[in-house]
Amino acid sequence: MAERTLREIGSDPSILLVDDDEPFLKRLGRAMEKRGFTVEMAGSVAAGKAIATVRPPKYAVVDLRLEDGNGLEVVEVIRSKRPESRIVILTGYGAITTAVAAVKIGAIDYLAKPADANDVTSALLAHDDDRPPAPQNPMSADRVRWEHIQRVYELCDRNVSETARRLNMHRRTLQRILAKRSPR
Repeated sequence: MAERTLREIGSDPSILLVDDDEPFLKRLGRAMEKRGFTVEMAGSVAAGKAIATVRPPKYAVVDLRLEDGNGLEVVEVIRSKRPESRIVILTGYGAITTAVAAVKIGAIDYLAKPADANDVTSALLAHDDDRPPAPQNPMSADRVRWEHIQRVYELCDRNVSETARRLNMHRRTLQRILAKRSPR
């Protein structure tokens, strides 16, 4: 397997991290600082848009679903202020339609959580003609099923009955699945 060649951070190491998961945001912020980036963090769409308007970053990592809206709004502000920015969308709710939308408005990559700082750095600094490597440990079929159930559960505002109806399964079966830990 060929290793991806990475570009240098460059003379402007500014990066904006936007995520409403505060522990994850702080962890990623520390990791990116260790890699040489100058980090600014925001926990909401409003805060991300405010920072992007005043100080548009060279790099950005934006969560797709935030408590106060859609992270794609932050991407649009960054693109309008600084078109050459390299932006990665990070999400726990991966879907082809949102990936396509993110790329159409200017994101260079779309990573599913849990992504670590190495994945993020690799996506931000990859040359445009590089292809991402195949995953070393792809998700098991059980994990894919569990992720899908969790995504539908969240889309139904954590309503078990509605989720069971949409997934065409018995409510009690769904409750048992939700009570278990996620498969590896």
